[in-house]
Amino acid sequence: MNETNCAALRTDALGRAFGRTWALRACDLEIPAGSVVLLAGPNGAGKSTLLHLAAGLLTPTTGHAQVLGRTPGTRDARARTALVAQDKPLHPGLTVAEQLRAGRELNSRWDQNAALAVLRTADIPPGTRVGRLSPGLRTRVALATALGRRPDLLLLDEPLADLDPPARHQVLGLLMADNAERGTTIVFSSHILHEAEQICDQVVLLRQGRVRLAGPAQPLCTAHTAVTGRTDRAGHLPAALTALPVVESSITGRQFTALVRGPVPPEEPWLTRVPSLEELLLAHLHPTATTDSAAAPATGRDAA
Repeated sequence: MNETNCAALRTDALGRAFGRTWALRACDLEIPAGSVVLLAGPNGAGKSTLLHLAAGLLTPTTGHAQVLGRTPGTRDARARTALVAQDKPLHPGLTVAEQLRAGRELNSRWDQNAALAVLRTADIPPGTRVGRLSPGLRTRVALATALGRRPDLLLLDEPLADLDPPARHQVLGLLMADNAERGTTIVFSSHILHEAEQICDQVVLLRQGRVRLAGPAQPLCTAHTAVTGRTDRAGHLPAALTALPVVESSITGRQFTALVRGPVPPEEPWLTRVPSLEELLLAHLHPTATTDSAAAPATGRDAA
């Protein structure tokens, strides 16, 4: 089980450059143990780099990171951390059963029942060679290998991308069960925001290699207001809207929509409400979104 007195992942001015290009820079995060974290952002935002740094597969160019109070890549950190990367680095020539056997021999914390539970949801024949499986079934095998290790920190890079909707539902259920039963901290990147928001309690949004938003999901949403109205009223905006930072606004047909940081009191004929997490993230990711929104540390406290 995770210790309760240390963060599952903590970074301090963490950065990684490839040549002259920075994939991640000035990353300050504190993710509480036992949380389920959605890592969002466009392609090239630095999500995979952050996960690989946390797993110890990359070394920082600047700053440092800790996982469960340990330096990523050290023996104890590797034993308690599992990463399922986008390319699902399995052994294509092995059968599914042989893949799990390799996992058992290489990991002292191995739990065969936990690994088999993932495979049973897809009825994967153990004698099938991994290289002959569909991308979705390879994802299941990779996830089975990761959960079989019984990690305290599970890092998943686009685990839902190759899965159809029923399979995504099953996989999300497995992840939530592991989090509930063992307190496993789960950090996963995904572009499927409407499904990911059903299970995450924390969110980290990266854009151009920097943290744009971070914190508990619900407080981040309530710290913003979605405002909608007819375009013929756009020239007469609510007074509060002119005084608060507008993250992003748009006009679709005859409807004006804006996402604002801060509370906007109801004002006829404008409609105001708390945005969904998907709406919040899409607004902050929009090319025209303002970039002055402060990123709050994901400490488990109310933050925005």
